[in-house]
Amino acid sequence: MLIYELSPAECVEVLSRAHIGRLACARDDQPYIVPISFCFDGTDSLYGFSRVGQKIEWMRDNPKVCVEADEIADRFHWSSIVVTGTYVELSDSPEDDSEQLKTALDLLQQHSAWWLPGAGKLVDGETDPTSVVYRVRISSISGRRTARPSMSPSVGA
Repeated sequence: MLIYELSPAECVEVLSRAHIGRLACARDDQPYIVPISFCFDGTDSLYGFSRVGQKIEWMRDNPKVCVEADEIADRFHWSSIVVTGTYVELSDSPEDDSEQLKTALDLLQQHSAWWLPGAGKLVDGETDPTSVVYRVRISSISGRRTARPSMSPSVGA
């Protein structure tokens, strides 16, 4: 298997097709990783929607985050993108940038059931309906892809 580094343009291309990833955050020297649904704006931000819980609380305390997304054809052909950035909670309050919230909602609403992660009921009976729309402002993006080397016919065979 050969592993190639993706160019920034190739990373953007893969990230534009991805909508599921893993978000990593940390608090008190303890890492935490969880699957998320997200939308990429094509330039510098990922947007998500979530119920307030551990990941939101941890990102409020430490806004430095990392998101990883994959595109997998099979075990020999895959791409993996890693984004580092900063968590920003979006709201429509006058002191916040409501244009970012509008952008986020416009992107999220292009996908069916985008609201499910933030609206689903927990089996433990939690009833707090508090949900947030958030942005991951991208500070860096990198990626790798794999491919099997092509097999050339043997000479003289």
